Amino acid sequence: QVQLVESGGGLVQPGGSLRLSCAASGSIFRVNAMGWYRQAPGKERELVARITSGGSTNYADTVKGRFTISSDNAKNTVYLQMNSLKLEDTAVYYCNADLVVGSWHNRYDYWGQGTQVTVSS
Repeated sequence: QVQLVESGGGLVQPGGSLRLSCAASGSIFRVNAMGWYRQAPGKERELVARITSGGSTNYADTVKGRFTISSDNAKNTVYLQMNSLKLEDTAVYYCNADLVVGSWHNRYDYWGQGTQVTVSS
């Protein structure tokens, strides 16, 4: 069994900061990539940021220069530092992990349960 446990969401004023964390646990052979997606009410889920095991990153244009994704490979954990938050960043943020797992070394895509980020004055 593999689990993704997220933390760090909450309520923040415009211009504020939050840091999200997501830890993957279980019979993980290899982490290929981890990332964050978000879904606002009435909208489709969208990629926010992603980081590969080699450290390559990509960001949505809407968060470039404000959000930073990083990882701790030893802990199978990914972080999202969110600065200069805007009202439109309000959404449920989901952790995603591209993992190779189990004794058969199968590759699967996993999702966290989601954490609410609300930007409001």
